[in-house]
Amino acid sequence: MKSTIVATVPPALQVDDSAPGDRWLTVDMTVNGVPRMLRAPAHRTLLEALREDLGLTGTKHGCELGECGACTVLVDGQPRLGCLTLLASVEGRTVTTVEGLGTTAEPHPLQVAFVDRGAAQCGYCTGGMLLTAAALLADNADPTEAEVRAALAGNLCRCTGYASIVAAVRQAARMVAGGASHPRSGAQG
Repeated sequence: MKSTIVATVPPALQVDDSAPGDRWLTVDMTVNGVPRMLRAPAHRTLLEALREDLGLTGTKHGCELGECGACTVLVDGQPRLGCLTLLASVEGRTVTTVEGLGTTAEPHPLQVAFVDRGAAQCGYCTGGMLLTAAALLADNADPTEAEVRAALAGNLCRCTGYASIVAAVRQAARMVAGGASHPRSGAQG
């Protein structure tokens, strides 16, 4: 299911109606491999929780309408728009942000390819692009240019014109297919 909005509240979710005003929820989830428990108002979005409660600012505040893709994260490996995803809907699920994609010492092949190809210009869209591309490569190890463009269609970039981003995703696919022990060993100019 690739829907960006989940309207039902999981039955295991703890609701606190004791405080006047907002309903508060306690949400358990795993973020970037770390179990997390957040207590937040029922209306809190995943984007707000990641940025404001957990300090994971790689997920960007863009349009807040689900049209730009800057807030894209992975929920159980699938791209979701953080601005349209209620925190309550990720109860018991795994969330990956751009901070969890790779490390400075061991960057993800997509991160290496984005640098090699100049695909990260101002950087505002980069997190969402990287995570959307990571989900694509997890499902399709050798996407065509058209498949890359279709997968990234919900992610807007005002700087690059997309050619370098598409080239970077295809380069990362070659790097992964080549089984490079170090991400840079499969880079192509």
